Amino acid sequence: MSGHSKWATTKHKKAAIDAKRGKLFAKLIKNIEIAAKMGGPDPTGNPTLFDAIQKAKKQSVPNKNIDSAVKRGGGLEGGGVDYETIMYEVYGPQGVALLVECLTDNRNRAAMEVRTAVTRNGGTMADPGSVSRLFTRKGVVVVAKQQEGKEVSEDDLLEATLDAGAEDVADHGEAFEIQSEATDVVAVRSALQDAGIDYESAEVQFVASMDIPVADPVAAGKVFKLVDAVDDLDDVQNVFSNADIPDEVLDQVEE
Repeated sequence: MSGHSKWATTKHKKAAIDAKRGKLFAKLIKNIEIAAKMGGPDPTGNPTLFDAIQKAKKQSVPNKNIDSAVKRGGGLEGGGVDYETIMYEVYGPQGVALLVECLTDNRNRAAMEVRTAVTRNGGTMADPGSVSRLFTRKGVVVVAKQQEGKEVSEDDLLEATLDAGAEDVADHGEAFEIQSEATDVVAVRSALQDAGIDYESAEVQFVASMDIPVADPVAAGKVFKLVDAVDDLDDVQNVFSNADIPDEVLDQVEE
């Protein structure tokens, strides 16, 4: 689950579960292949590929899998697949809006699977543009607070990244999330590296311009059910939402 709200902590927990099932690995490998295909197989000259590789390494994807993905995407070995990116727009419980980003080699299959998962889990497909207008492309860099025996503060991050284009730093419990313009995400990530601060991920995401509060545990559970059903599809890379669920409600849903 991606979004600038209190979902962040839950998203990381879900990522750990997905990794055990191999779901997350497959998505990270796809990202690497696409990045290598679009910008070349050399990460030093392809910052999108560099960040895709770093994210995969953070999730313990084996180096041999990463290397193979780079070679396939860069045309250095056979077996590469032509993927296309498709965005689907969805309304869920409580009027929550979802943007579903697919990376697929079969447009018809992706459309059918997304539609089926949405309708079976309390959502409705939205008209093109009705949901996307509620989101803006932003650079998002996630930084863990605890790093090799030291704790990174919000002031540390602002000092390191303000001149690089950082616009906002949000506290999500165990980690900070730095927002910037989409075009500044590499500059922000590089500024952190120059300051000796490690980062969990650096990528462009769709961030909601205004969140929808979901304070009822039953409704929150329905939102989670819909998001999980869509996010578990093989062709789905990301699900972005404008749901804002308070921590205490998250705790009740997880129980």
